[in-house]
Amino acid sequence: MSLDAGLLDILACPACHAPLSDGSAADTPELICTGTDCGLAYPVRDDIPVLLVDEARRPA
Repeated sequence: MSLDAGLLDILACPACHAPLSDGSAADTPELICTGTDCGLAYPVRDDIPVLLVDEARRPA
């Protein structure tokens, strides 16, 4: 995944508004919420973050 660092700095979790981190270490590209209570993982498809709560998954 190759998201611009400037874009990653301004993106926030739509559920709790916490910053997102690059979860590229996973098999599937995703952005992970850094909020302590949230932790949702948002998919990245074709280098486009899908920041919809309905599309997010809760990491195990």
